[in-house]
Amino acid sequence: MLRRTPVSRPPLSRVATLLLSAALLCPAPGAWSQVNGAPTNGRSPAASPNLPSLGDGEDLTVAAERRLGDRIAQSIYRDPDYLDDPVIGDYLLQLWQPLLAAARRRGEVSPELSERLAWELMISRERSVNAFALPGGYMGVNLGLLAVTERPEELASVLAHEMSHVAQRHIARMMSNEQRMAPWMIASMILGALAAGANPDAAGAAIAGSSAVAAQQSLKFSRDMEREADRIGFGVMTGAGFDGHGFVEMFGKLQQASRLNDSGAYPYLRTHPLTSERIADMQARLPEATPALGPRADAAPQLQGLPSGMQHALVSARARVLAERDSTRWATWVERARSPDAKPADLYAGALSAQRLGQSARALELSERLRKLTTGDAARGVADALAMELLLSPGAPAQPALLAELRDAALGAQSRAMVMLGAQAAMATGQAERATSRLQAWTVEHPRDALAWQLLVRANQAQGHTLRAVRADAEAHAAHYDWDGALERLKAAQALPAAQRNADPIELAIVDSRRRDVEQRLRDAMRDDDKR
Repeated sequence: MLRRTPVSRPPLSRVATLLLSAALLCPAPGAWSQVNGAPTNGRSPAASPNLPSLGDGEDLTVAAERRLGDRIAQSIYRDPDYLDDPVIGDYLLQLWQPLLAAARRRGEVSPELSERLAWELMISRERSVNAFALPGGYMGVNLGLLAVTERPEELASVLAHEMSHVAQRHIARMMSNEQRMAPWMIASMILGALAAGANPDAAGAAIAGSSAVAAQQSLKFSRDMEREADRIGFGVMTGAGFDGHGFVEMFGKLQQASRLNDSGAYPYLRTHPLTSERIADMQARLPEATPALGPRADAAPQLQGLPSGMQHALVSARARVLAERDSTRWATWVERARSPDAKPADLYAGALSAQRLGQSARALELSERLRKLTTGDAARGVADALAMELLLSPGAPAQPALLAELRDAALGAQSRAMVMLGAQAAMATGQAERATSRLQAWTVEHPRDALAWQLLVRANQAQGHTLRAVRADAEAHAAHYDWDGALERLKAAQALPAAQRNADPIELAIVDSRRRDVEQRLRDAMRDDDKR
C-alpha cells in the first residue's frame, strides 16, 4: 500500500487533547478523530433546552460551514495519524452508505445537506476507542474503535449516532450560543493547534486565552442532544437493516468501560457520556424494531447486502495490527495464527503481523490458509486483498501465477481496495498501461481519490508520459485541498519542454483549464481570509 511521508507536526493525539481543553468541537484525547461533534448551520437556539428548530436568519451558511470543514480537513490530510487504508475504507463504506441512504429516506438528512456536505469518512491510526465528526460533514473512526467492536452492528450504531449529530446540526446550535464564537475563530484555533509544532505546551499556547476558555462550557453536547442522536441514530440504523441489538451491545461495552474507571482508552465516554436513561431508552426501543429485522443471525446482514460477521472480524483484526507498534504483540499474533484451530481473524492478524516482522514466507502461508477458510464467503475479498498486499511487499517470495490471478480479478472489481491493489500489481508485473486504463476510469468517477492519482503518477512515469504524470500529481494535491501544491505542479506541467507538452495536446488543454480552476480557488480563499 502507498504510504505518505510523515510531516513535522505534533501527534494528533496531542492536538485532540488541546482541542478538548478548548472544547471547540467536543473532542477527547487520542487523535484528531476524537473531534466529536457535527457540522451544522449555526442558528441561535431559544433559551429552552428542548432544541427548537433553527431559523432566525443569522446562520452560518451551509457553504461557509463546508469551507470551514474543508480547511480543517486540509490539515488533517497532512497529519501522520491520518490513514488512507482502502481495505478499512471499503468496509466502513459498506456500513456508512446504507445508513446515509436510510437517513435520507427518513428525512433526517435534508436534500441540501445531502448535496452540499462532504459525507466523507476518515480513519485515524489511534488505538483509543472513539469516532468523530467535523464541520462540513467529515466523519470517521479510530482504529481502536474498529478493534474493540465484535459485530458490524456495534460499529454501525456509533456511525449512526455521529451521523445524527450531523443531521440535527448540533454543533451549529452550540456555536450559536451567547458567546457567538465566529467560525473563522474556530478554524484558526484548530489549525493553530495542528501547526503549533511538536511541543504540546507551545500548541497549548496557540489556543489558550482569548475566547477559548470562555467557549469551553458552551460548546459541549447537551443531554438533550445526546438523547436526540440516540433516538434518531437508532431509527436510522434499524431502517438501514442493521440489528438494533448492536446499539444496546455497544452501550454495554461503553458502560462496562465506565464502571472500570476508564483509563483513557475510551475517550468516547467523555464526549458522549452514558446515562442510565440513555441505556434504558435504547433497550425499550428493541421490541419495536427487532421483529422487522428477523432473527439475529450472521447471515441476515448478508441477505440485505450488509457486511457479514466474518468481514467485520477480519477488518477488526487489521485495525488491531495497524494500530499496534509493539513487535512483541505482532509476534504473539503470529504464534496464535500458527495454531491448527486458528480462527479466520487470528489468521488475518497473524499474516499481517508476520509481514510487519519481515517474515514474508510465513505471512503468505497464513494468508493462504485464510483464503481457504473464506471460500464462498463475502469476506473472501478481504482475504484476497491481504494476499495481494503481501505478494506486493518487498522481499515477498515470487508467486507470479497467484499474483496474476489476483491482479486480473482486482482490475475488474469495483471496490477501491481491489482497484488500487490491482493497479499496483499491474505495474509490478510490467503492465503499467493496464494500471493507467483502470485508474483513469476510476478517477473519472472519484476525482478526489488522492491515492488513485498518486498511483497514476507512477503508472504514467513508467510509460514515459511526463505531462500526464505531473498533472496527476497536481490532482493528488487538489484532492486534499492543497491548492498551492496543485498550482505549483500545474505550472511545472506547463513549463515542460515543448516536445513533451505538444505530444499530448488534449492533456495540455486539461492542464491549462485546471490551472484556471485552481487559481480561482485560491482567489476565493484569499477573499474569505480578507473578510475575517
